[in-house]
Amino acid sequence: MTFRKVNIFILVLVIVIFLLVLHHNILGLSDLLKGELSDSSPLGLQPIDFIPEPPQRLTEGQTGMEIPVVITASDDRLGGVIATMNSIQQNTKSSVAFHIVTLNDTVDHLRTWLSKTSLRNVKYQILDFDPRILKGKVQVDSGVPDSLKPLTFARFYLPNWVPNAEKAIYLDDDVIVQDDILQLYNTPLQQGHAAAFSDDCDSTSNKFAVRGAGNQYNYIGYLDYKKETVRKLSMKASTCSFNPGVFVANLTEWKLQNITRQLEKWMAINVVEEIYSRTLAGSITTPPLLIVFYKKHSNIDPMWNVRHLGSSAGKRYSPQFVKAAKLLHWNGHFKPWGRTASYADIWEKWYIPDPSGKFNLIRRHSEFYEAK
Repeated sequence: MTFRKVNIFILVLVIVIFLLVLHHNILGLSDLLKGELSDSSPLGLQPIDFIPEPPQRLTEGQTGMEIPVVITASDDRLGGVIATMNSIQQNTKSSVAFHIVTLNDTVDHLRTWLSKTSLRNVKYQILDFDPRILKGKVQVDSGVPDSLKPLTFARFYLPNWVPNAEKAIYLDDDVIVQDDILQLYNTPLQQGHAAAFSDDCDSTSNKFAVRGAGNQYNYIGYLDYKKETVRKLSMKASTCSFNPGVFVANLTEWKLQNITRQLEKWMAINVVEEIYSRTLAGSITTPPLLIVFYKKHSNIDPMWNVRHLGSSAGKRYSPQFVKAAKLLHWNGHFKPWGRTASYADIWEKWYIPDPSGKFNLIRRHSEFYEAK
């Protein structure tokens, strides 16, 4: 009887183990199915942050000294993108991969411009930005529905445009690079810093007021310090702000710190509390970056972001200084492809005319440029 009881015990034990293994496998299958369902989401959610599936990809397995450069391209500013890319390509011997973030209605125009000009041999991929990701995070002025420029937020989702890169450069479309982009890429970032910007208090950036709302070179020019939420952050109002139109990012650190989620958090808070929407500095993309990177960013060489060339039609800098600058930035209302802008002649050296004829330079003396 004892022997029989032992056999029964062993049999029961085997059955229990079998049931446990079966239960574990069923749970694993359930998790797998959930994962597949989430991956098929219409918005294409990714493990790190949101990113639509790109319509065109770079060739797999490209490594080494390849420099990823992310730039946005809207149809009304496409000439700026072309000039930026051309200036970078002509001034470096390094391998540069351009990741161009745009909207669906611009893709064909951009492809035609690149394929039918001297830029046909550059390495690039076109990525589609889905504005739906901004729903609930940006407050749109009902009186001016076209005031929202979705692509200005593409920099918030930087790691998703270059998912396999450890480091990348982000550039606005109103810049010209006059030196080797490799120098900017090699900007050292301190341990724990996800990005390096150019401070607005540096020696190359003239300080100017924004119609009595404080200065546009410190935090009080961008954030509403009357709001309790801002005051609780204990950020000094006099802290020097930085310019996010040119920056170098450590994408590994960016993902570890979940920078994108942090930026989205402050965007959503602003929709409810308006902690920066009404500041006269006029930017809704800079404030979240100022909050998230407060005293947690490295600095790039100020000569790699000589800016405010577009803040007025007059010439802010001397010709000698402009010539020595490594990167010229026409941030402001006076763009170099517009009716009037400072040093537009330098920008135009890098501009490649649109073969489709859709994009044309606007010049005060159009006859001169037509003759040219």
